[in-house]
Parts: sequence; structure tokens; C-alpha cells
Amino acid sequence: MPGLNKQYGDEGEREVVALIPCPNCGKELMLLPPSYPMCDVQCSGCNFRAQIKTNRSKPKKEIFGAGWDVTEKVLKSGYLMPPLIANYKWTDKTGSHQEIYFYPFVPKKNLKMRQLSETARRANYKMFNYIGLDQLPYFTLYKK
Repeated sequence: MPGLNKQYGDEGEREVVALIPCPNCGKELMLLPPSYPMCDVQCSGCNFRAQIKTNRSKPKKEIFGAGWDVTEKVLKSGYLMPPLIANYKWTDKTGSHQEIYFYPFVPKKNLKMRQLSETARRANYKMFNYIGLDQLPYFTLYKK
């Protein structure tokens, strides 16, 4: 049975596909197969692909990324990180809110490797966080 974070992430990916056209050409985005490396969506009309991260919080400067091993190999091969679409959702005393940001370029210096503990469900698994997002240029794709 998938964990709650996975369910929120899958739901967030479907929301982005339903709400956001391709930032490059304006055509529909479509989901890539589960566990597709590095990217979650691609455009139905052009070469655009992106990673999507959903957070149940206001926009913040650090969010969880994904597995580090594949990411590290891709970066060592000279490729860039895929663009990031951050789907922020939160509720406060004024109601429910959602903002979707598009980060077209995330430099390697904005990735911080971390390792899960040996008692975690995925013991010692290497992951990364996106850091310094408050310092990176972004576009607001959606605001509610």
C-alpha cells in the first residue's frame, strides 16, 4: 500500500496536468509512467519535460527532492537537472490556497544530498532536497 506522501505526490501531478499547459508551447502536459527517471510530465506537443513536487505548505526555500543515485549519475554525465514545477497547497484561517511555481533552471548547487537513517523503511537510501528555492528565478503558473 503506497504511503500518504506518495498519494499526495501522485494527486499533485494529476492536478498540475489538469491545471497547467506546457510552459514552452502551451499544449497539454501528460504524465510519464510511474518511476520514470528524473521527470514526471512531458508535453504532448514539444520536447518539454519536468519534475513535479507537491508540498502541503506555503512556498518555502527547501523541499524534498527524490533519489540521489540516478540524479548524481545524470549530473556527472553533463546533463542539467530537469525544470521543476512546485505545487504548493495549504490551508490557513483565510481558507485553502494553491500556488504552482515553475523553476526553469535548478543548478547543482541547489541540491543537497541526504541519507535516510538505518531504521527508515528504505534504510540508508540516498535522496536529495532542493535548497535555496527562494533565491532562484521562477514563474507563477497558477494561484488560487
